[in-house]
Amino acid sequence: QVQLVESGGGLVQAGGSLRLSCVVSGRTLGTLEMGWFRQGPGKEREFVAAIRRSGVKNYAGSVQGRLTISRDNAKNIVYLQMNSLKPEDTAVYYCAAAGFYYDSHDYDKSSSYPYWGQGTQVTVSS
Repeated sequence: QVQLVESGGGLVQAGGSLRLSCVVSGRTLGTLEMGWFRQGPGKEREFVAAIRRSGVKNYAGSVQGRLTISRDNAKNIVYLQMNSLKPEDTAVYYCAAAGFYYDSHDYDKSSSYPYWGQGTQVTVSS
């Protein structure tokens, strides 16, 4: 069973930075497709970024150029570096994992990921 534990959230001023971490256990990270999603207050859960086993990365348009996803397969950790943060980035951020995607374009669908972490709160003040 894959287990995911996020950390690194907190309170930051607009324009600041945070780095989220997701520690993966139960399976080698190199065999997993990984994603980050977020859910803001009163909003639906939305896709943020994904990194394939191949290393290919995809981002939501709203975070492109500000957030960077990466993976360290040796440490079994996935990161989300968040720069130039905005108040609208305030949300609970979730790490998600899948053994594979049924379709290569399914990386941005929460239903593509059977494994989820508990989430970490990110609050950006204006």
